[in-house]
Amino acid sequence: MAEYKLEKWDLSELAKNPKSREFQKQIQELEKQSEKFEKIKTKLDPKMSSEKFMNILHQVEEISEKMSKIGGYASLSYSSDTQSDEATSLMTRMSKLGSEISNKILFFDLWWKTQVDEKNAKRLMKNAGEITEYLSHKRLVAKYALSEPEERIINTLDVTGISALVKLYDKITNAYEYKMKIGNKTRKMTREELTNYVRSTNSKIRETAYKTILTKYTENKGVIGEIYQNIVLNWRDEGIEIRGYKSPISMRNIGNDVDDKTIESLLAVCRKNSPVFQKFFLQKAKMLRMKKLRRYDLYAPAASNIKEKNYSYNSSVKLVFESLGRFSETLEEFARKVFNENHIDSSVRQGKRDGAFCSTLTPKITPYVLVNFTGKSRDVFTLAHELGHAVHSQAAQDRSILVQDAPLPLAETASTFSELLLYDNLSDKISNDEKKIMLSEKIDDLYATILRQSFFTIFEVDAHEQIGKGTTVDEISKTYMKNLKEQFGNSVNLSEDFAIEWSCIPHFYHTPFYCYAYSFGNLLALSLFQRYKKEGRDFVPAYIEILAAGGSKKPEKLLLEHGFDIRSPKFWQEGFDYVRDQVKTLSSLN
Repeated sequence: MAEYKLEKWDLSELAKNPKSREFQKQIQELEKQSEKFEKIKTKLDPKMSSEKFMNILHQVEEISEKMSKIGGYASLSYSSDTQSDEATSLMTRMSKLGSEISNKILFFDLWWKTQVDEKNAKRLMKNAGEITEYLSHKRLVAKYALSEPEERIINTLDVTGISALVKLYDKITNAYEYKMKIGNKTRKMTREELTNYVRSTNSKIRETAYKTILTKYTENKGVIGEIYQNIVLNWRDEGIEIRGYKSPISMRNIGNDVDDKTIESLLAVCRKNSPVFQKFFLQKAKMLRMKKLRRYDLYAPAASNIKEKNYSYNSSVKLVFESLGRFSETLEEFARKVFNENHIDSSVRQGKRDGAFCSTLTPKITPYVLVNFTGKSRDVFTLAHELGHAVHSQAAQDRSILVQDAPLPLAETASTFSELLLYDNLSDKISNDEKKIMLSEKIDDLYATILRQSFFTIFEVDAHEQIGKGTTVDEISKTYMKNLKEQFGNSVNLSEDFAIEWSCIPHFYHTPFYCYAYSFGNLLALSLFQRYKKEGRDFVPAYIEILAAGGSKKPEKLLLEHGFDIRSPKFWQEGFDYVRDQVKTLSSLN
């Protein structure tokens, strides 16, 4: 039986050696093909035959696949060793090449979105098969497009407008220097380092860590509050006044290819189910021997007196395989393929990128997975999560590169589902004490990725409306405090210093209304998992078909075909039913 060891990945399937003639030949072929494609520009005609149209799309696919292989090699090499001058130089060169190739084929995208009339578009999409949704979504977004000169003006002004404001926010907040007393020593820290202390076993340290962060943002609230208001006004002026979107959040929904009604339903169910997590917070207070949690204690380790178990890499890999295999042999085979082809980089070493990711370059190549495995239980779940992404990609491997990737709200389905399968499997193998740690951490994570993110979005909806009418930074903070009070009810003691917390959330500045994608993805996986628990093996084919669709169908349509109506509150409620059961289980373990 195979023994799995910590290792580096093998990228030779993408390129043998970036200094070789063969690699240069790959680049030259790609450049020639994109230059040849440019000549199509003069022959574009909305009345062209379906065959000719599909031939152009196949050329777009070929160019995309070749660029993805070369660019992927550079990106993965750099992730493997960020300190290598050679990898850094190659990454810069390939980014430039990618930009040049994109610009050469961009004309076709613009032509399709703006110059093909509705009648011919329908005719051409009729025979486009799996690419139909991709083409349809491009035209939907194009409804809100402006003329080319107007788009150029907006792009030009964005550089010194909204993009400059976001850059300014990052520049100001990343320059913050935090000082915190640990024991008898005062240490200078970055926010990243300081954030580790909010999970300290010492309640005083947790409180000091939060206060140190929040005080800095309070001191600078005038500037960063003004930046936020201008970003919101820019988003509103361009999106609603100029482009004609229905509401600020509609802009994000249309970009994500989901209906407003679906997101309204999702947020309403999250709001209604806040008591499910409130019960957990009361339970966690008992575990920490406190009368009630303070907001400072939210992420405190709930069982610091119990020693955490360490997992070997070999047993962890086999555990993940076993968990997937209990559900479906097909999914287990997909996960094994990543290891069999040596497409995983798992060892911890100097210069390697932090964190974890799964990279799918083309449907024809098994995805690459990067993790930094240290033997903690969270590392085993991270492994399951990233292999879930790899499974998702391989299930959709027969798709075109244009539609292999699922839209953002569906992108976390298989990764979260794989974690649930692992937890389900582990629950039978560990002691009650170990289960208590794992379950408490898991519910912490469900809170952070579902309820917290949905209430972030609810705050954004309110803040965008409030700023549109004219307001102050202090009034925005009052709105945020009201949001926290609804979220926590009487389960957590809130102090006024958290009123400014909204200004610490980069997503609000960088990508308005992004946060609900976390709630959507995680709650969707939980709802599907609940169906699996009810239906057993009968559910497996439907699940694999959902993954296999990739981005070829609109989320509402895809899930409705399998009996899941994501516009209905009932569907999202099934996910919360799972959370409620986990909170009950935790209560029974104490």
